Amino acid sequence: MLSLLTQNYIGIMPRINVVGALIKTGEKVLIAQRARGEFADKWEFPGGKVEDGETPEHGLIREIHEELGVIIKVGAHIASIDFEIATKQLCLNCYWADLIEGVPQAKEHHRVKWVRINDLLDYDLAPADIPIAKEAMKYDR
Repeated sequence: MLSLLTQNYIGIMPRINVVGALIKTGEKVLIAQRARGEFADKWEFPGGKVEDGETPEHGLIREIHEELGVIIKVGAHIASIDFEIATKQLCLNCYWADLIEGVPQAKEHHRVKWVRINDLLDYDLAPADIPIAKEAMKYDR
């Protein structure tokens, strides 16, 4: 088995599974403006890293509660995208979600905003979220 150092040395980056939620109400979805990091001030679908032992759905429920202080019900899978940030290989899986309890608060973001699905591309989205937005605009769940 290769060590992490060896994997990076030979160009094999560790793969990190991350999840995002398109929390929908009517014709609108919730987007969040990043507060820090490489894509600070870009808009994204809230979510985060799936921890060891979690399913993507359980990781998404946990991350949304941590980031926004709300409870969601995870729905259908929308799309997956593989991308790289610095020395990390990420796989982003996005899901439709329904808001079950609470009012979204920007705990880890600059702000959150409800926007019409058809207007998603009018916002300065993080690069990985652009193809997800395009896919979401193609169909209704």
